[in-house]
Amino acid sequence: MHIDKFTDAILNCRFCFMCRHLSGIGNVTFTEADTPRVRASMIYGVTQGTMQLDNEDFIATLYRNDLSGACRRNCVKHFDEIGLTLAARADIVEAGHAPAVVKAIAKELAATAKWTAKGSGDILYFEDLYTKEAATVATAFAKIMKKANVSYITVTGGCIGKGLKTLGYLKEAQDAAKKFAAFVKKTGVKTVVVSNPAAYDALVNDYPAMGVKFPAKVMHTSEYILSLKLKFKKAGDIYYLESDFLRNYNELSFPHDLLKVMGAVNKPFGTNDEESYSCGEGAVVLPKIDAKLVEKLAAYIAARADNPKKDHIVTASPYTKLMLTKYTKLNVVTLEELAASLL
Repeated sequence: MHIDKFTDAILNCRFCFMCRHLSGIGNVTFTEADTPRVRASMIYGVTQGTMQLDNEDFIATLYRNDLSGACRRNCVKHFDEIGLTLAARADIVEAGHAPAVVKAIAKELAATAKWTAKGSGDILYFEDLYTKEAATVATAFAKIMKKANVSYITVTGGCIGKGLKTLGYLKEAQDAAKKFAAFVKKTGVKTVVVSNPAAYDALVNDYPAMGVKFPAKVMHTSEYILSLKLKFKKAGDIYYLESDFLRNYNELSFPHDLLKVMGAVNKPFGTNDEESYSCGEGAVVLPKIDAKLVEKLAAYIAARADNPKKDHIVTASPYTKLMLTKYTKLNVVTLEELAASLL
């Protein structure tokens, strides 16, 4: 089984309470089951034959996870509890025990694996479904590119494999990845720029792991905007909410580098800088699995704002902006939107 590759995490996480305060879902459900310790204990039961893959409570717990990576990043030994959860999901799917809602989401994602391109140039900007929904993000990027006098191709479309992989559908994820890589290759671009951190992580990490060669350099918009060497007005005081994928999965400094160039004074948000305040970005499709959990995560974030009506909150993730805008009254903009407003 896939979980056999994560023996260290199973054996060590099942006895450890040290990261429970960083479990996003656990902090809003107040259940011990929604912590790495109990998830590892349950998976240990599978390896010992005392827990079955078709157990409904076990399955629900595995899919009720924000996958932020905060626990793994801040673990002294960095045990891969995220990899363990994803492996368990893959085992559940391959054993034929995926719940109906997960099957439906996977089928929908696979059907969206189609893309269209417009424009010209060596730069490709990928407008995924979340970025398209947060329409002002792409508009802001267009303003930045116009200022820099750079022509580019915009590719719009659906799943490039990340959502399917997160749900445990590995073959389907690989198929989508191969299709997207082939599509991008036909454009002949040298660089692909993405706003969605989930797309960045997919192209940089998931594709090589799946044996899919991507034909272009991948950059998050924060890195690309930095490379343009533009002049900005001073941003002033802001609160930056870290991206799960950019910080916890990839340890990228580009968002902070860009904020510095824009003269932003990044004020501390929340109770500590280890927690995830992304509304479940790492889980990619959590709103489709359980929208009420996302709403609770959003309320948890809003409750930690110093002044919800006046605070200027910035995120690197169109997903996080969408969820916080939908469920709270916080003033949230993405890095692209902030940069465009300061030109």
